[in-house]
Amino acid sequence: MTRSRSDLVWIPTFAILVAFAVPWPLWGVDRVVAGLPVWIWWHVAWLGLCAALFALFVRSGAWERGMGRRPGDDVAAGRDPSKSPGGDRR
Repeated sequence: MTRSRSDLVWIPTFAILVAFAVPWPLWGVDRVVAGLPVWIWWHVAWLGLCAALFALFVRSGAWERGMGRRPGDDVAAGRDPSKSPGGDRR
């Protein structure tokens, strides 16, 4: 499987997200902001950043390429993705 350059950017991006998920710079800091320790605010901001980057990752089509699929395969074939074997059946 060949990967495009844009897909290769995601590998170090997610490695950095994992490395800084733990608030290393805040160890030993006991400062409180708005009633919560700053390390809690670090996690709130970090989770927001992770959610935004994951949305970009999925929107870029890298998720489908990583799964061995081409973006839009279900739509092009006339299939409803919600009714696929792994889809959400409500």
